[in-house]
Amino acid sequence: QVQLIESGGGLVQAGSSLRLSCTASGITFSRNVMGWFRQPPGKEREFVAAISWSGSATDYGNSVKGRSTISRDNSKNTVYLQLKSLKPEDTAVYYCAAATSISSTTYSTERPYNYWGQGTQVTVSS
Repeated sequence: QVQLIESGGGLVQAGSSLRLSCTASGITFSRNVMGWFRQPPGKEREFVAAISWSGSATDYGNSVKGRSTISRDNSKNTVYLQLKSLKPEDTAVYYCAAATSISSTTYSTERPYNYWGQGTQVTVSS
C-alpha cells in the first residue's frame, strides 16, 4: 500500500519560514519524481515545486520561485519543501505527490502524478 504522509504544516506569521516533509512508503522512492502542490481556500490546486529522482533537477511554480527550496533524501524516503518569507497568500493545503513516469516538461501538471498525500494545512497570518 502506497502512503505519502506530509507533516510540518501549521499556523505561522507572515515573513517566517517553514519546512514541510513528506515521507513515502510502498513505492521505490528513489525512482519517483516528487512534487508539491497546494490548494488555497476556494481556489484550484496549483503547482509549487518538483524534484527529479536524483535531486539533480528541480522546478518551481511562479508563486514561490525564489522563496522556496525542494530537496529530497532518498535514504529516508522523504522530500522536503522549505518555504521562506511566507505571505498570507501562501495559506493553503499542501500536498506531496509521486510520479513514476513523467517528463521534465510536465513536472508542473497533476496528471502524471500517480500517488498523493492527504495534505497538510499551512496558514500564514498577517
